[in-house]
Amino acid sequence: MPHDELTPYLRDRWSPRVFDPTHELADDELRLLLQAARWSPSAGNTQRWAFLVGRRGDATFTTIQEQLSKGNAGWVANVSAVVVVCFQTGAAPEDQETPYLDLAEYDAGQTAAHLTVQAASMGLHVHQFAGFDHEGVAAAFGVPDHWRVATGVAIGRVGDPATSEVHEKKRSERKPLEEIAYAGSWGTPFA
Repeated sequence: MPHDELTPYLRDRWSPRVFDPTHELADDELRLLLQAARWSPSAGNTQRWAFLVGRRGDATFTTIQEQLSKGNAGWVANVSAVVVVCFQTGAAPEDQETPYLDLAEYDAGQTAAHLTVQAASMGLHVHQFAGFDHEGVAAAFGVPDHWRVATGVAIGRVGDPATSEVHEKKRSERKPLEEIAYAGSWGTPFA
């Protein structure tokens, strides 16, 4: 099946670097994106994820900006919002049991994927990124020791590359299915 038959929300997904610096995300739009993340699957319904949420110009966004790598600082400045995804790695002092911690990182990744698809359905784009000081973000926001900062999710509308100083990269290609989907034994392509 060619990728052309995928839902447009997946087929047309890409990670732009040029965002519209004038676009603002309304409260209900941002809440809807977080609801999409909230409703993603989790092992045993443990929901071992949490988010740091900042809008361009607010204190949370500014603190996240201060932790960005040089390569991300320029383009992230123009996004409408940034969501930092975190996941639980150990027991909290009050926990009696901590099942499924080994799947918390996987589940947190699903929250970012759900947010990404919801954003596409709203005419928005997302660029997930890891180029920032994760320990710096954890310290700045008081993330507990039994949690880990995973990734940033930049959200906004695509801007005009002709009016931006940010260099837009071309859309990435994907490996063919024969290289990633196996059956029978590892390395044997799924037919």
